[in-house]
Amino acid sequence: MSISNLNPLEKTSLRDRVATALRAAIMAGEMEPGVIYSAPSLGERFGVSATPVREAMIDLVREGLVETVANKGFRVTDMTQADFDEIIEIRLLLEPPVLRQVTALIPERDFDHLRRLAQRIVDRAADGDLVEFMAADSVFHLALIAYANNHRLEALIADLRAHARLYGLDTLRRNGTLMDVARSHITIVDTLRTRDGAAAERLLADHIRDTRRQMAKEALTLAAT
Repeated sequence: MSISNLNPLEKTSLRDRVATALRAAIMAGEMEPGVIYSAPSLGERFGVSATPVREAMIDLVREGLVETVANKGFRVTDMTQADFDEIIEIRLLLEPPVLRQVTALIPERDFDHLRRLAQRIVDRAADGDLVEFMAADSVFHLALIAYANNHRLEALIADLRAHARLYGLDTLRRNGTLMDVARSHITIVDTLRTRDGAAAERLLADHIRDTRRQMAKEALTLAAT
């Protein structure tokens, strides 16, 4: 087994550190759906015992990233197009309306910080680093949701994004539209700064739909070849 992201870890906060590294490996596609991974073999790769690996895997089972295979280990769950479409539908119901509500609540002093978060997404798109792109994208969107001061909503959206993982992002990188998706985050921040909540809501909805549309377009192209 060759998983480049799984480097030996310091023996501090092992459960969280192992879980973080496993999430990165899953998001990067280095741990593949359908393959069974045992805690002892992953523990050997980390340089730790199997116990913190099993504990970390329990966290990932709760997040829906892996499933338990009795007497064997853990298997990465598969993300289908239908699964992704369901996540998109829920995000559209939640995120754009919330963004409209919080537009007037964002302190003026925060906009420079939000624009830096948006620029980080653009920079990671330019690097072609999908794992860091997804991380930066999540930080940005959750930062916006945080202005609603609703911790359950934040947790729900974070969970939805974790389930989506990197689904379809490689498609956007290959067809050259990842940078367009990235730059739309800067446009969202600039619109928020005008305090036009309705426009911000439309932009975010369009952003989510356009990302999905580009993925579907590429999937049809690949199916026809």
